[in-house]
Amino acid sequence: MAAEKSLSYVGRPFSEVEAELETAGISYQTEITRPTRDFFKTEERCLYVVRERKAPDGTLRLALAARLQASCPELCL
Repeated sequence: MAAEKSLSYVGRPFSEVEAELETAGISYQTEITRPTRDFFKTEERCLYVVRERKAPDGTLRLALAARLQASCPELCL
C-alpha cells in the first residue's frame, strides 16, 4: 500500500487545489478563517490553503485564509 502524501495542499492557492481535487474526484469541505482584527486588509478573492486534515469518513477538510492586500493586483491569480 502506498504511503499518503502529507500536507500536499497547504500553502497553495485554493483555486489551484480545487481544480486538482475536482479532477481527482476527491470529496472535500472548506472553512474560511479570518483574522480577529482588521488592521491588515485582506483580499477575499485570493484564498490559500492554510490547514488540511482528513476526516474519518475520508473527506478532506481544508481551512482557507485570504491573502493580505498587496500593491500588485497581479499577485492574485
